[in-house]
Amino acid sequence: MMVIERASLLSLEEYARQRTEFRARVIAHKKSRKLALGPNVTLMFEDELTIRYQIQEMLRIERTFEEAGILDELEAYNPLVPDGHNWKATMLIEYPDEAERRQWLSRLIGIEDRVWVRVAGFDRVYAIADEDLERENDAKTSSVHFLRFELGQEGAAALKGGAALSAGIDHGAYAAVVDPVPEVVRLSLCGDLRV
Repeated sequence: MMVIERASLLSLEEYARQRTEFRARVIAHKKSRKLALGPNVTLMFEDELTIRYQIQEMLRIERTFEEAGILDELEAYNPLVPDGHNWKATMLIEYPDEAERRQWLSRLIGIEDRVWVRVAGFDRVYAIADEDLERENDAKTSSVHFLRFELGQEGAAALKGGAALSAGIDHGAYAAVVDPVPEVVRLSLCGDLRV
């Protein structure tokens, strides 16, 4: 697994000096890793850079400089970095109106298990969701889920060879398909795969 090492993190002082430039680079990078699945669900595909930024921001916000706290952040976030054989994504369920969001979160229980990607010529690969902790209960789901997609060696090789990619959700209360996934996103995700 690719991991972010303790020694590679910037100190709070050095991060403060580099933050504006680093943040601009990450925002530009994220544009090629964001995929809307219908009007209310977005996948943000994570990688080493997006997670590194998240760690540096958490350390900054919490003013963490002690070794134990830094190691805790690394332990929490490193599992979100893809390992070369999969993709990892943060799924956001977005309804701006709070009452509407509450209503939809009660209707969308289980949606995280119905998100899929498909390399042309292969079967759908459904997400493995929320491996760190349960994010729903009998009354509602969470507005944030963490997903992992295991493509398999053959699917990854086909994708890197130019095969098209599609994605979607087939939940009873919410369905969406993106076919094909925009080329800029497909190419960015290919960069996560080692085949």
